[in-house]
Amino acid sequence: MEQHHHKVLFGQSYYLRFDPKLWNSMQPYPPLGTLYAAAYARQNGYSVVLFDAMLAESEAEWAAAIERETPTYAVIYEDNFNYLSKMCLTRMRKAAFTMIRMAKDAGCIVIVCGSDATDHYTQYLHNGADYVLIGEGEETLVELLNSLCGRTQTPVNQILGVVTHTHPHPTRRPVIRQLDELPMPAWDLVDVARYKSLWMTHHGYFSMNLVTTRGCPYHCNWCAKPIWGQRYNVHSPQRIVEQLLWLKQHYQPDHIWFADDILGLKPGWLEAYADLIEQHNIRIPFKCLSRADLLLRGDTINALKRAGCHTVWIGAESGSQKILDAMEKGTRVEQIQQVAQRLHQVGIKVGFFLQFGYPGETRTDIEKTLQLVRDAQPDDIGISVSYPLPGTKFYQRVKNQLGTQQNWQDSNDMAMLYHGPFTTQFYRQLHHVVHKEFRSSRTWYELKQLKFPHPKRVAATIYHRLTLPLARMRLNQLAMQTPNYTITTLPQGMDYAAAATPTPQGED
Repeated sequence: MEQHHHKVLFGQSYYLRFDPKLWNSMQPYPPLGTLYAAAYARQNGYSVVLFDAMLAESEAEWAAAIERETPTYAVIYEDNFNYLSKMCLTRMRKAAFTMIRMAKDAGCIVIVCGSDATDHYTQYLHNGADYVLIGEGEETLVELLNSLCGRTQTPVNQILGVVTHTHPHPTRRPVIRQLDELPMPAWDLVDVARYKSLWMTHHGYFSMNLVTTRGCPYHCNWCAKPIWGQRYNVHSPQRIVEQLLWLKQHYQPDHIWFADDILGLKPGWLEAYADLIEQHNIRIPFKCLSRADLLLRGDTINALKRAGCHTVWIGAESGSQKILDAMEKGTRVEQIQQVAQRLHQVGIKVGFFLQFGYPGETRTDIEKTLQLVRDAQPDDIGISVSYPLPGTKFYQRVKNQLGTQQNWQDSNDMAMLYHGPFTTQFYRQLHHVVHKEFRSSRTWYELKQLKFPHPKRVAATIYHRLTLPLARMRLNQLAMQTPNYTITTLPQGMDYAAAATPTPQGED
């Protein structure tokens, strides 16, 4: 297609430098969603460049990129495959607003797309954005660019998915169903060598990210879906293998992170994918996310093993069936235990995402979660506190309890933003206690299996074991000495499940 002379500078506002916990862990991935949008715009004839905030020091580098590239359009397009974008971290929102002002000061037309912008488009318009894209953005962005530069005569106010100062009423367009028709992400715009160097320096291997699907059809009632709603669309196994072959030829990754909400939900997909991996002899170790009930379906676990799966992260959330049912998770505690055992039997590692602070949770429920971890022996855990996301009735019900802080500053904040079962100090201490117990028990387990961890880990285990009783004592003090708020009374005729059911997200 003929190249258009108007240059488009893409960026995103997630700066790893501004998230201390993840900066220290140093496992950076390119902004995949942004790269898809840039590739789609380029396929449609636009000259595109990228500012990659992931490894930037500050917003000043964005200003320098604008001065260097002199773009007509500055597109702040969040990576919607990065779960942290959905959390709307305060520091990253501040960065986005700063980037908008910098671009406006340079005379750019500013377009914004992402989860936070979809939920809070008025704030982004107020802070200077000219256009906010609602939901999935590739097609909307190109249609908007075509209108703005005169390639089409479609008025902006007739483009589905665009909000402006003069037309502030959001509309949505149908999501893209045929994902294979999208171009591959524009990896060539990224300094892949720098990513590789950081991975090799900190971890001794190089990991890259891919995505096979968009969306999630499940109804966990604490999870908002501002971009894709309940839609679930999938690349063909052939297309993903094609991308893997391309990545192997150009960048030689040692490991892949599949950033899907759920990998392999479509029946038969994983089996077909594993067959292709074996046919092409391109078995690269990978980690992914899934659900306990899906992993127990058919030959799923064996297919994962054949395809090269190294680690599966499961949204275990809680060891209390009462809490899982309140979340409408759709899984049972015994399924979580069973799938951990089966994955370990075939040599696949298991990670548990745990969530504390859900309405109605008691100390007994917390202890059940800790016991689940002890019994199932996951290889890693990730801990969070229930987080009221826009787009759920639960959020609507507790929003009057939210104070001046309505979002976490960074991913390690762990603040209880509403009047939950216990206070923020309790949950931060709980996070401390759970990790102490897990790290020490994990190393002890490896020693009993005649494995020999690094001496530093053994020393850390001794430290954790010695300090754990004091940490537990502090946790008990916080539980007793601080007020335990309760959620306000539900409207008449509404139960907890109904109160937390996601509101419609523009499904088509």
